[in-house]
Amino acid sequence: MRFKDKIAIVTGGASGIGKEVAVRFVAEGGSVVINGRNLGKAEAVAREIDPTGKRVVVHAGDIALPATSDAVVKTAIGQFGRVDVLFNNAGIFAPKPFLEINEVEYDRFLDIILKGKFFAAQAAAKAMKASGRGGAIVQTGSMWALQAIGATPSAAYSAANAGVHALVKNLAIELAADKIRVNAIAPAVIETPVYGTSSRPSR
Repeated sequence: MRFKDKIAIVTGGASGIGKEVAVRFVAEGGSVVINGRNLGKAEAVAREIDPTGKRVVVHAGDIALPATSDAVVKTAIGQFGRVDVLFNNAGIFAPKPFLEINEVEYDRFLDIILKGKFFAAQAAAKAMKASGRGGAIVQTGSMWALQAIGATPSAAYSAANAGVHALVKNLAIELAADKIRVNAIAPAVIETPVYGTSSRPSR
């Protein structure tokens, strides 16, 4: 029971990597707030993980909006009293040649992947600092941020995730004094619903 009595927020928690993280967190004794855009899907996942409804709650909303991050953290505090862990996972993936990417598509990658992770981390870190207990923030980056893959042209996706990795390095230093650990993971190809889609903000 490695996470007994710990409270986690999982963005992009209704499918893929986020869902599996939520499943394992609860299995290891923790409680979770799941964020995703699709309320019905997130609620179905919450019931699947915890039929009692006591250890998994949902706050639906677009993580690209800073107000959503603030509201998710408030939900965690209101339901469970604090935030110990943020698994910042929401993202989109849609390979497309660089010469064909338009501004709307580019902004969507930045908004969900980089802006979303920035402000979700900020909201969680504020709560962790205020509690005096510290905590842990894990950002899902990508192998594509570290290595270009010719078979999947993903300049906008890669650029946004490179920003995530840079953000992690800065936050790890800046938040260390508040006992907040910040790390990144960089998945390669994983078979999840987000692979090959262009609009679903989860992994």
